[in-house]
Amino acid sequence: MADNLRRHGHRLLAGCALSGLLIGALAGCAGTTGTLGAQVSRAETQPPQSPADAPPGTCWSTHTSPAVIETVTVQVMTHPARVAPDGTIERPARFRRETRQSIVEERRESWFETPCPDQMSPYFIGSLQRALAVRGLYDGQITATMDAPTRAAVRRFQELDGFANDELSLLSARKLGLIAVEL
Repeated sequence: MADNLRRHGHRLLAGCALSGLLIGALAGCAGTTGTLGAQVSRAETQPPQSPADAPPGTCWSTHTSPAVIETVTVQVMTHPARVAPDGTIERPARFRRETRQSIVEERRESWFETPCPDQMSPYFIGSLQRALAVRGLYDGQITATMDAPTRAAVRRFQELDGFANDELSLLSARKLGLIAVEL
């Protein structure tokens, strides 16, 4: 047993080190908020996590619209029909099916303004849940937490405007009456 450990111990040690690296890499992913890794950031010193023209003190996130791909199947003639001099078909034409894909709309990433994290208090989130419930989009308990049912209701509300994202936009918060509209 001891000889085996001495002979193969370096493999065990390398495996443990690799496992530690993988766990460390995965733990680094745990700090994201929202779904699909969306990050909200405050634009105070114009960091790259906000648009270049973002006013200081505003918070932003990105939304990725997937590419729209169209698939078309066509029949392509591989051999034309052979027609006799009297007009009768000696051999019918042969075709093969060909499928082509083309990008109709490119993938896009766009910025949208969000309420800042300090605005997303339990009181605010509870008000958000009540506003969504009144509109028939949220039927859960008022938990005052941004949980999965709340995010799903936010997505349903924003989809009405063609914005399929579960992170609350500032525009949606204003439409729900949660944040004052600037005049």
